[in-house]
Amino acid sequence: MTAVIPLAIARTEIEKVMNAAIAEVVSTLSAQNIAPTGPLFSYHLKRPSDMFYFEVGFPVNTPVTPNGRVTLSKLPSTRVARAIYRGNFDGLAGAWGKLFSSIKTQGLEAQGIFWESYTTGPQHSSDPANWMTELNCPLST
Repeated sequence: MTAVIPLAIARTEIEKVMNAAIAEVVSTLSAQNIAPTGPLFSYHLKRPSDMFYFEVGFPVNTPVTPNGRVTLSKLPSTRVARAIYRGNFDGLAGAWGKLFSSIKTQGLEAQGIFWESYTTGPQHSSDPANWMTELNCPLST
């Protein structure tokens, strides 16, 4: 179960729009006395191109009451290929490329959706070398 804001935005707007959305989700959770049960994530409904279609939010154990753009959602319960990427967010596209290539090399098939969990980021360390992002790609059965 997750508390999220769904977004459809141009690639060039991601940082500005995503930061505002994160703050809005945090504010809504705080106002409803709900604590996240895990790290911030972005759940992509399809592979990005010039546009990103995704949800940004946090896992929760208590359902959030929809407020403004914040709504209740969920991450899929499914088999995933997972990788850990360390470094600046600018390198995420390359890390995803390597994961998708590895999936194909192993004869597996990606579903076309995926999510990133930002387990260690700028809020934890000013040094991007310490940032850690968990990449999750659901696999077709």
